[in-house]
Amino acid sequence: MIQRNPHIANLASGYLFPEISKRRAAFAKENPGAKIISLGIGNTTEPLTPHVQAGLAGEVSRLGTKEGYSGYGDETGLTELRAKIASVLYGGIVAPEEVFISDGAKCDIGRLQYLFGERVAVAVQDPAYPVYVDGSVMIGAAGAAKRDGSGYEGIVYMPCTAENGFFPDLSLVPANALVYFCSPNNPTGAVATKAQLEALVKKANEKGSIIVFDSAYSAFIRDPALPKSIFEIEGARTCAIEINSFSKPIGFTGVRLGWSIVPKELLFADGTPVMKDWTRLMTTIFNGASNIAQRGGLASLDETGLAETRALTDYYLGNAKLIADALAGPNFARAGVEIFGGDNAPYVWARFPGRKSWDIFDRILRECHVVCTPGAGFGPAGESFIRFSSFGHREQVEEACARLAKLQLG
Repeated sequence: MIQRNPHIANLASGYLFPEISKRRAAFAKENPGAKIISLGIGNTTEPLTPHVQAGLAGEVSRLGTKEGYSGYGDETGLTELRAKIASVLYGGIVAPEEVFISDGAKCDIGRLQYLFGERVAVAVQDPAYPVYVDGSVMIGAAGAAKRDGSGYEGIVYMPCTAENGFFPDLSLVPANALVYFCSPNNPTGAVATKAQLEALVKKANEKGSIIVFDSAYSAFIRDPALPKSIFEIEGARTCAIEINSFSKPIGFTGVRLGWSIVPKELLFADGTPVMKDWTRLMTTIFNGASNIAQRGGLASLDETGLAETRALTDYYLGNAKLIADALAGPNFARAGVEIFGGDNAPYVWARFPGRKSWDIFDRILRECHVVCTPGAGFGPAGESFIRFSSFGHREQVEEACARLAKLQLG
């Protein structure tokens, strides 16, 4: 018999979000009359906007004609879309040929593991989006192995806590490593300042490391002083890859469309451009994003599409404010609950001092019939925290907030 891949065997027993779904299903089975509201998984809920829908539908119609039909496209994406991302979203600070279109940010993050292989060192913010760590473990990066308790051997965890402003101690950055960094951050909702990113870029260049900068929530940034791209920082072109997505800004979580930015100046130790290998990898194991999805992406970057994106992200930020206000109520204040995020990001990060994340998750589900996300699922530094997602219909968010406000934590 073929042996099991030992790297996959090293993974913890369950990915965070399936475990949440499992607990929700068990509760629903035991309480069939309960009206459960989810403020948990970051899945968008609002319908596709009219202009974007028209862009998608127009391509469907074209594909139904002899003149308009197209089969396989360029694996790296429509030339028009690459150029539009570079000009509209980056203001020309990246070139169209440095933009690689994909089926989503999560998929790109997974494929990056193949690009760097199992010998690379890995550092992650702690807490962090689980795929950074799980993807590294699956490929065996840095000899990562399952460890009881606080994480995985071989992965460098860089704590991001309330005490350090959710920005890591950069002395922990290893040499010649992949450094996963997310801003606006999932799950904490923190957004790195220009000065902080300048320090990160300087350290990465000094260490010969590469930053994988996840900016999937950049469209939610409202403070003009906060960078939306790592490439706004001088020196980033020699030490960074950026990953982004249409999923959260314009509701493409099911449509699937994202992109990566790999600058020409980014090199491996032997002088080979990283872009060269990324192109080879993408054109080998990926057949290109859906033609239909790409036309929807183009529509979202028109003037009308950008206005719709702004309105949609404003809607979710409004939900975040409602959640933050509910968690700032007297019952939570008496229990010492602290609130972070939710202003330039769609997540509210709440600390429940002295309590276990999964215990709070179970209690909120049991007493409020509301699903949230336990912070411990994002890494050791997430213990005692809960992530609340603003992705939801307004009336359901309002109802969830009313229930949360009644929660007795004493």
